[in-house]
Amino acid sequence: MRKKVTVVGAGNVGATAAQLIHRLGYADVILVDIVEDMPAGKALDMQESAPLIGSDAKIIGSNSYEDTEDSDLVIITAGIARKPGMSRDDLLLTNMNIIGSVTREVVKFSPHCLIMVVSNPLDAMCQHAFEVSGFPKHRVFGMAGVLDTARFRTFISEELNVSVEDVHAYVLGGHGDDMVPLVRYTTVGGIPITELLDQEAIDRLVQRARQGGAEIVSLLKTGSAYYAPAASITEMTEAILLDKKRILPCCTYLEGQYGINNLCMGVPVKLGANGIESVIEITLTDEEKAAMDRSAASVQELIEVMNKNRPN
Repeated sequence: MRKKVTVVGAGNVGATAAQLIHRLGYADVILVDIVEDMPAGKALDMQESAPLIGSDAKIIGSNSYEDTEDSDLVIITAGIARKPGMSRDDLLLTNMNIIGSVTREVVKFSPHCLIMVVSNPLDAMCQHAFEVSGFPKHRVFGMAGVLDTARFRTFISEELNVSVEDVHAYVLGGHGDDMVPLVRYTTVGGIPITELLDQEAIDRLVQRARQGGAEIVSLLKTGSAYYAPAASITEMTEAILLDKKRILPCCTYLEGQYGINNLCMGVPVKLGANGIESVIEITLTDEEKAAMDRSAASVQELIEVMNKNRPN
């Protein structure tokens, strides 16, 4: 029996992710959105591609959470997207209300599911969903580190004109301007990047990774990235559905790891059928630890703003 995956939000990110997950064939997919009939239309279009892509999985679109009942994994992409000049943080209060409402519906119909949060600002929305759901911490997590790392790997491969498959990296911390690419753990074919690029080039690539989402927003002008985010969602989904126990950078609730308490942040984790099966703690230099602390402080600021604006 196939697993059941729900994608909440049938915009560019959600619809593209639903398409990629349906293509895998491992799970039946429910695409949910509040816009009348729109998710049903997109899902029908995807279902009609099944003979061409060789997927026997089913995909349906709905305006009702009742169709999501007993989902194994729920991916939340709902919310407003960034426009040029907006930061992820500008979305905070609007998306906080949306994520809270969605999470309550998810818990009502799928009390045993895993929840993957994708909406921005990612770390704050992940924490909000975790708190609203009442789920244990291993069942609520966020997609950001996989995307940020993919961007960093892409820029390195282009700089060196080598295969992306040979570039390995980690980007930790919050999904924002204070994210922390770990240069010391970045290799190309097992060779440390510091042996292949000078410091000026490395600094330039790090900064481009931090601005990766904003660069796309400025080019699109009327939306934000969705192809790479959807691919990142799919990599995490496959790790869960196939219990692959991948070591990936994901947003998770920390309780003392890396010296960070009661905060959702991006760190390396083991991701499998049970969600976040463990947090991988790696040794950081003083400089790297300071960067993680700065990133945590930025996320904490958002949490404090949300706390002040919660309804009584």
